[in-house]
Amino acid sequence: GGMYGLSDRITLMAMGMYISKEMDHITFQGPMGTTRLGEFTTETSGIGDTTIGAIIGLDDGSYEHRQINLGLAVSLPTGSIEETDQILTPMGTTPSPRLPYPMQLGSGTFDLKPSLTARSRTGKWSYGAQASAVIRLDENDEGYTLGDIAEATSWLAYEPQPWISFSGRLKARSVGQIEGNDPLIRAPVQTADPDNHGGETLEALFGINLAGQTGWQKGNRVAAEIGLPLYRDLNGPQLERDLTFTVGLTRALHAA
Repeated sequence: GGMYGLSDRITLMAMGMYISKEMDHITFQGPMGTTRLGEFTTETSGIGDTTIGAIIGLDDGSYEHRQINLGLAVSLPTGSIEETDQILTPMGTTPSPRLPYPMQLGSGTFDLKPSLTARSRTGKWSYGAQASAVIRLDENDEGYTLGDIAEATSWLAYEPQPWISFSGRLKARSVGQIEGNDPLIRAPVQTADPDNHGGETLEALFGINLAGQTGWQKGNRVAAEIGLPLYRDLNGPQLERDLTFTVGLTRALHAA
């Protein structure tokens, strides 16, 4: 990802992704069998969707530590939605069909991604909230549309020293069901059923942020966050999410 400050109030941004996914499976013998036939793993990797957009400052700067930003971005369908891999069927055959929806690398659609962020700071404490969405603008070439996404998060952070801060936040997320279906995605697994996607979740996340202050470290920032599920109301049977872990490196370049 990259960002460029066009002015004091407008920042341009672009983000590309390289994605690698794996999913482990157990196959049972026969259509309704209980005897384990074997195991297999499906894998996909490649370029994901690309996001371009801008962050626009809405406040007038009259409050030094307050920021209100509007984000406007579009996701371009650069990720593949035709990924295949070899599987083990209940009948013991090993075809290579098109993989279920979660194993694909993109949405296949142009998606609008608006957001609104407000944050402020008092002494060593900072706090804020953000509302964001992913709105699918059309149907993809394979005959389906992933569900729209609405997300809200709020956070509180404490900075004991200029080089370190600790944060906690709550994140609520609502994902719609898949509309339509890909006729080439047919498999005896939950993930191949478009009805078994989406739902509402609530997650608690705790993070640490390290910011370089001098020498070669200045401008470098390392952040890590761990997330734990608090609530789930999902559409149909889905894979359980026990824990998420995110780590990132950011470098700021200042023009002379």
